[in-house]
Amino acid sequence: MNDGTITLPWLVIRQDDNGNRYRVGRYATRAEAQKIADSLDARGHKQLYWVERIGQNGVSSAD
Repeated sequence: MNDGTITLPWLVIRQDDNGNRYRVGRYATRAEAQKIADSLDARGHKQLYWVERIGQNGVSSAD
């Protein structure tokens, strides 16, 4: 980006046992987001974690 803003297009999403979804964080790279998702998943809780990318239109999509 030329305007000096930082782009964090990768999201880590958590879904709990009741189907509620929460954004855990935003990250600059897919690798960074996946590392966080994997470390949270390794804790052994029943929550589900995954990585999504925010598109240019602001909509996230599973990747």
